[in-house]
Amino acid sequence: QVQLAESGGGLVQPGGSVRLSCAASGIFFSINAMGWYRQAPGKQRELVAIITSGDSTNYEDSVKGRFTISRDNAKNTVYLQMDSLKPEDTGVYYCNLDYTRWGRRLNYWGQGTQVTVSS
Repeated sequence: QVQLAESGGGLVQPGGSVRLSCAASGIFFSINAMGWYRQAPGKQRELVAIITSGDSTNYEDSVKGRFTISRDNAKNTVYLQMDSLKPEDTGVYYCNLDYTRWGRRLNYWGQGTQVTVSS
């Protein structure tokens, strides 16, 4: 079974930093990309950052220059380094796996980890 184990969330001061980790297990197929999404209560889930199997990256405009997504292929783990955090970064962060199996492109979601930016 595919599993995504997320960790690293918590409470942080504005201007502070946290690093989120997402370790994928049960992967017996091709991974197209892994990414991080976030969602505030009552709001739409939005893409924060994504990294492809070719290590191309893309970021939501508001996090550019502050967040860095990276991968450790040997560990099937994706990281999101978040610096210079702002209160508006608060939300539940979800790891997403974009993969192809049996010729079908699919997505798998982690359970989410809370990030709260507050003084």
